[in-house]
Amino acid sequence: MASHRRPKPPSRTRVTVLTATAAAAVALTSQAAHADPKPTKTEVKAKVDKLYDEAEQANEKYTGAKEQQGKLEKQVSDLQDKVARGQDELNELRDGLGSMASAQYRTGGIDPSIQLFLSSNPDDYLEKASTLDQISAQQAESLSQIQAKQRSLAQERKEAQGKVNDLADTREELGKKKKEVQGKLADAQKLLNTLTAAERASLTADDARANRGAGDRVDLGASVPASQRAGSAFAAAQGVIGSPYVYGASGPGSFDCSGLTSWAYAQAGVSIPRTSEAQANAGPHLGMSQLKQGDLVIFYGDAHHVGLYAGNGMVLHAPKPGAQVRYESINNMPFQFGVRIA
Repeated sequence: MASHRRPKPPSRTRVTVLTATAAAAVALTSQAAHADPKPTKTEVKAKVDKLYDEAEQANEKYTGAKEQQGKLEKQVSDLQDKVARGQDELNELRDGLGSMASAQYRTGGIDPSIQLFLSSNPDDYLEKASTLDQISAQQAESLSQIQAKQRSLAQERKEAQGKVNDLADTREELGKKKKEVQGKLADAQKLLNTLTAAERASLTADDARANRGAGDRVDLGASVPASQRAGSAFAAAQGVIGSPYVYGASGPGSFDCSGLTSWAYAQAGVSIPRTSEAQANAGPHLGMSQLKQGDLVIFYGDAHHVGLYAGNGMVLHAPKPGAQVRYESINNMPFQFGVRIA
């Protein structure tokens, strides 16, 4: 006879486990359905270029802070030398005053009226008394000099300490900007690592074609230099076309944007500031139609990129990591103004 016993219902624990497993499976399926798709090569390139641009902004600030550090170190050293010399001068004044005081003590221990009464030679005493008056006047002058030197020395010490504090602040800023640059570059590399080997090779090939295509065969039209010095600076920059972009580099084998322009003008015997932000204020500003060969061209609202005007709507500049010093259309970046170096 067949058994008609009903099957035993599943335990509450087993139901809970099965329910949780099913819920997890549904959640995973949902997440997979809504996961962000892998960015394309074009999207990665756009993000990487943006990170490189942000890194360049930080790098220009870093370079400016580094330049300021060098100036402050020189000022601190000069002030400390000045303080040391001032202390030596103060010590000499004090020694001189001490010598005069000792001599006066040895000769001036008796009341002047008694010295005159006892003196066998009044004329000799009067001569000595005159000498003592002169010593007293010299003492007063020495005291005045000592007081002035003490005040001067205190001010110099205060100024030196202020510069030391400024130097400490600048070094702290330098460290922050360096970390910011490194962080942006690391983020860019992480993005590049999401691409396949073939996609990375394709981007490298694109940059290589851009470097070759913007070589010295570019048509610069009939543009003439803004001045003899501008012409010499531009010729120097032409001589390093193909040099790699390196953050913080200022030649002669590699450059960042402001490193190229400052180096080029140095070859023409002209000293201009090191950073693009400072170069933006190194001369009168020009509109695009006023540009001549060798003029500085400032890009972006915060002036974090600079190149040299080449002519025919082209600039010669150090663009970004992975690129080389090359010509590029002035319209590829947000033009702000030109700067003419006298």
